Amino acid sequence: MSVGPENETGPVQAPPVFLEKQSYRRRRLSDAARLLPIFGALLFAIPLLWPDGSGEGGQVPMSAAITYIFGVWALLIVVGGLFGIAARRWSGSDPGSSERG
Repeated sequence: MSVGPENETGPVQAPPVFLEKQSYRRRRLSDAARLLPIFGALLFAIPLLWPDGSGEGGQVPMSAAITYIFGVWALLIVVGGLFGIAARRWSGSDPGSSERG
């Protein structure tokens, strides 16, 4: 006497409780990609906290601020590209899939 449901080939296997490693990584990657714009906005807001010369701290030169903003911008582009490459690599086993969302 069997405990679980059966089909013509034998007992039906219950789905695994945990996600597969590839599916788990893909979900975590999409979560990180969703947080990237928030992280970028926080990084772009950091110069607002820099001293403006009105207190005892010296004023930050404009060239340093522009260099920082450009560096953050370039970093966000590189990280976004790496997320894209990783997502393409971890996206399912069929690279020629026509499903696009």
